[in-house]
Amino acid sequence: MNVWEKQKEDSVRCLLCPHRCLIRPGEEGICGARGNRDGELHLVTAGIISGYALDPIEKKPLYHYFPGSSILSVGSYGCNLRCDFCQNHHISQNISLAGSRRLDPADLVSQASATRGNIGIAYTYNEPVIWFEYLMESARLASLQGLRNVLVTNGYINPEPLMDLIRFIDAFNIDLKAFNNDFYRRFTGATLQPVLDSIRDVANSGRHLEITTLILPGLNDTPDEMRREAMWIAENAGRSVPLHLSRYFPMYRRSTPATPAETILKLRDIASEYLDYVYSGNMGGDNGGSDTSCPSCHSTVIVRSGYTTRITGLADDGKCLKCGLQVIAGEFM
Repeated sequence: MNVWEKQKEDSVRCLLCPHRCLIRPGEEGICGARGNRDGELHLVTAGIISGYALDPIEKKPLYHYFPGSSILSVGSYGCNLRCDFCQNHHISQNISLAGSRRLDPADLVSQASATRGNIGIAYTYNEPVIWFEYLMESARLASLQGLRNVLVTNGYINPEPLMDLIRFIDAFNIDLKAFNNDFYRRFTGATLQPVLDSIRDVANSGRHLEITTLILPGLNDTPDEMRREAMWIAENAGRSVPLHLSRYFPMYRRSTPATPAETILKLRDIASEYLDYVYSGNMGGDNGGSDTSCPSCHSTVIVRSGYTTRITGLADDGKCLKCGLQVIAGEFM
């Protein structure tokens, strides 16, 4: 689909995300990556690479999609949110074109295919949705080569372009920043409902889905909010969708002290009343919060230490060896 339309006086309206930016000639939208050049919308970061590495799939984080595998991860610059706590602000809140590495979609896919031990491409680091045209072409070519496509996103995208992406993206991790619209308005410059719509649409599509929430002290860490979030996920995406609760550390413009570890553990217990798989991240040390347990017999089936993953209790089809429950659905090895 065309994700922009012409307006009066050579302005253009971007239709990619709910901001629906009206962009005048020579200017860019909120994301900084989509600009008006002579009355047409151009992706000014097309092919611009900020980061490129072979990462563990667990780093995305995806714990139930090819656990223990590696995936070529790539990102660019810019974001359509303005989080004052952004953990990747050096690329998300800046556009760096001069001197940046360039890689067209065909070259990216060629390198991904030639990378030993790699299952595909993860579009990550900054917000990949704003890279829409580049992302679509890369993912299309990767699919033709039998590579898997993974999207790590804030989910702030309109339904029509999201459905286009779903055609080629195999697995999503969507960042649900809070279950609170006031939080979204005050601290991200966006709104909650479009993110919830994206989660629901991806879940309904049958694509693999995991969700991450960064827990910030005093902002989105109440038991009531976590309970409502977990209940909503269970009812709208399914109780087997993994939820990652990540510990916050001071970053960018926010100096709030780090989230207490006990807060993460308390919220994990609450979410686990409604969801089968709740993980605690960014905690440091081996506290068991990254291990996968069978929700039926409670045996540990995957052990994780950092980004080292050992599959200890699953058959090749992803079923628990002890009770036979399908723990890892769909593709596994």
